Amino acid sequence: MKRIPTNIITGFLGAGKTTSILSLLARKPENEKWAILINEFGNVGVDGAILDQQGALVKEVPGGCMCCVAGLPMSVGINALLAQKPDRLLLEPTGLGHPKEIINKLTSDTYRNYIDLKATITVVDPRHFADTLYTDNQNFQDQLALADVVVANKIDECVDYDILAFETYVEQCEPAKVEIGKVEQGELELSWLDIERIERQAEHSHHHHESDEAAPLPGFELAPGETFVRKENSGQGYRSCGWFFAADQIFDFSKLFTLFSNINAQRVKAVVNTERGCFAFNVVNQVVTVNELSLEGFESRIEVIDKELLPWDELEQILCSLASSGQ
Repeated sequence: MKRIPTNIITGFLGAGKTTSILSLLARKPENEKWAILINEFGNVGVDGAILDQQGALVKEVPGGCMCCVAGLPMSVGINALLAQKPDRLLLEPTGLGHPKEIINKLTSDTYRNYIDLKATITVVDPRHFADTLYTDNQNFQDQLALADVVVANKIDECVDYDILAFETYVEQCEPAKVEIGKVEQGELELSWLDIERIERQAEHSHHHHESDEAAPLPGFELAPGETFVRKENSGQGYRSCGWFFAADQIFDFSKLFTLFSNINAQRVKAVVNTERGCFAFNVVNQVVTVNELSLEGFESRIEVIDKELLPWDELEQILCSLASSGQ
């Protein structure tokens, strides 16, 4: 079997990993079939729902860091994708994930004859380098340490100081990065995917997080009469709460946009059926980005992540008040 070129696309919460992969998919060679393994901290599979309509083969590992909750499910996901004989495999770990164990897995005897692991690409928001919430975080540091390519995303939203802080930090990395990029809208260069990987060391040991319950598979069915289910997760100093709403639940677009704008959480993301159609919502620092999706009859998914325990019950009541049966 031909060894499949494979890349890990890392980045902390809100850096733009999924946007970057969408950009790559939009520009991939037409004759190539790509596969993507998505890992999310939350349990309801928002990113996979967004990528699934882009023509790629997609598998999901929800519920926390891929190598922690998913030693076996991660292998099952990789094996299922490799069986489809893709021309390229991309792995997107959760923003709270640590790539070291994933690299070890992909370069182990189990996969060395099947996977050709290329450059690890880390996407960052340069504004984070002025915030100790990020720079003091061990996962943030190690995602950068293990990257062969570091890409400053969202540079159109940055001031000169942000770019200087990014450049100063990355240029001090040893060994030096193969490429340092600056992009808008996650537009990674396709050529970066073919850069050869260099052996690098992370500074910190990775402490595995064990979830209290097995993560549900994305797209799990609701019980008869249920309009939604809620799933929570915690680990690495963060908490998440996600909701999975039945396909007949239609949300008020304007009121939902206002709600997301007012949630003071580190990360909010959603794929939601509204009276205007299906939309992907991406919220970072209470700034909401919206993209229309060509999905029909789809179960809405909403995920909120923060370091603090937020009033989930109150938020749930508000979400339910914004939804009504479309039948």
